[in-house]
Amino acid sequence: MNENGIKKISIRRLTAVIKKEFIHILRDTRSLAMAFLMPVILLFIFGYGITLDIKSLNMAVYDMDKTAESRELTDRFRASGYFDIIAAVNGTREIDRLIDRNIAHMVIVIPEGFGGSVKKGTPTDIQAIYDGSDANTTSIAMGYTEAITSRYSLSKMAKDPSGQIDLRLRVWYNPELKSRWFIIPGLIAIIMGVISALLTSLTVSREWEQGTMEQLLSTPIHPVELFLGKITPYFLIGIIDVLISVAVGVWIFGVPLRGSFLFLFAVSSLFLVGGLSLGIFISTAAKSQLVASQAAFVLTLLPAFMLSGFLYSIDNMPVFIQKITYAVQSRYFVTIMKDIFLKGNDPSVLIREILFLCAFTAVVFTAAIKKFKRI
Repeated sequence: MNENGIKKISIRRLTAVIKKEFIHILRDTRSLAMAFLMPVILLFIFGYGITLDIKSLNMAVYDMDKTAESRELTDRFRASGYFDIIAAVNGTREIDRLIDRNIAHMVIVIPEGFGGSVKKGTPTDIQAIYDGSDANTTSIAMGYTEAITSRYSLSKMAKDPSGQIDLRLRVWYNPELKSRWFIIPGLIAIIMGVISALLTSLTVSREWEQGTMEQLLSTPIHPVELFLGKITPYFLIGIIDVLISVAVGVWIFGVPLRGSFLFLFAVSSLFLVGGLSLGIFISTAAKSQLVASQAAFVLTLLPAFMLSGFLYSIDNMPVFIQKITYAVQSRYFVTIMKDIFLKGNDPSVLIREILFLCAFTAVVFTAAIKKFKRI
């Protein structure tokens, strides 16, 4: 002990706890499966399952004009690569049938006189009818439709082509607007947060249920040594999971890694310490594996998916929900991971997110140690 009566941390005792925890992990096939297989499985499921790219929209055409101009407009939809023209309808009843039975996502109605108006350069209207039961698909289809018809209008109805605006678009970081490029980095952050909390949420509660915690507490081991000894093996496992997840994202899903790998490693380590500490805190407080796993699920997975900016923009959330997101660790890691993968900015650009992540990790780590000392 030192002068204040506080027992110093013993490297020998700490190493013994780490060795014990590794032996337990190797014997527990469920923990090994959760540690190494679950991240990969979740990456494949969500990586292939979650996509915002709409590349095949079934559409029908009600062409009441039947002129070369109306056929050219129809051909533009077909040639865009976004629409599959599945039917040519001849009345409103067929439109109702196609949309009611989910056969077509949309129907374009070209009125009589369309061709004549195009030749004269006078304004004319066409109608697009959408199935609004799938709001996301409908909004994307509306964007595609507007782009195609606008280009057609510029090419056909402008009286003075020399006065047209030549709009040239340039998209940085994700020029093809592939949804996987921003989903996969965020998904890695979500999976790491959930896995780290779930792994350690069971470690202390399992000791209580098996009756081995009392034996550990009766030994000379200091609570801090026990805490660090339990968290270290899972930290190493988490680092391996990060490496595997990054490899899957880059080599299988083709997401570019433009930033510093060392920076990614450092931030991931900081994030894992916070996630593992949260799991230990939950496990210490619950003392039941069932309660601990459920609490870890509620406190990590749901906030990570809904409040981290992974799929939904935080700026579009109500103000009071935006304030709640500051307490969600994944919010900062998702932003950092997307930047490392797609932008490759200098870490100084992300100083705000890094400081918030440091603060969260420090608070949770301290709370977990204090809770552990009260056992």
